[in-house]
Amino acid sequence: ERPLGSALAQLHGLFVLAQNRTGLVLVDMHAAHERVLYEALKAQHEAGTVPAAQRLLEPIAIAAPDHEIDALLAAGDDFSRLGFELERLAPGQLAVRAVPAMLADADLPALLRAVVHDLAEEQGAHHLDAAAHRVLGTLACRSAIHAHRRLTLPEMDALLRQMEDTERSGQCNHGRPTWTELSLAQLDRLFLRGR
Repeated sequence: ERPLGSALAQLHGLFVLAQNRTGLVLVDMHAAHERVLYEALKAQHEAGTVPAAQRLLEPIAIAAPDHEIDALLAAGDDFSRLGFELERLAPGQLAVRAVPAMLADADLPALLRAVVHDLAEEQGAHHLDAAAHRVLGTLACRSAIHAHRRLTLPEMDALLRQMEDTERSGQCNHGRPTWTELSLAQLDRLFLRGR
């Protein structure tokens, strides 16, 4: 049984339309993928396992203010446990030499700039464990499928299966719903069927 059904189409580059036994399911692609990624990263972090990392052929250099790089390097152990290899390249320059394999297709410079900025903004504000979870949340959000990315039907179905296997997949990390369902009875009422 597949509670979220089978993918039928992508709507406006934002939603997956699926059909299940009881009606139609509409999924917010970004919000759903964000939750799936977050829960996977969190499970790896809590288990203390280092996910598969992909060493980059050429390091990515990221420009950022020194205080932001300092904040990122201060959380270096957390990033190492996630599969990142980071080091200061020069004043105002960060070198990224390896990334978690699951993030290899992400826009890494934009992703890391966002994480660096978030860490610098919140430095020392909270307990380290809470900070690690915020980093994981930021990584998941910035790495998730973004609007207008075209997905194939097998990719949409894969997302639905991942959601079915993920805790709290009904909400994204920010508390928004990731999917909704319209039953056949609701569809009948919408179209005044049976009157």
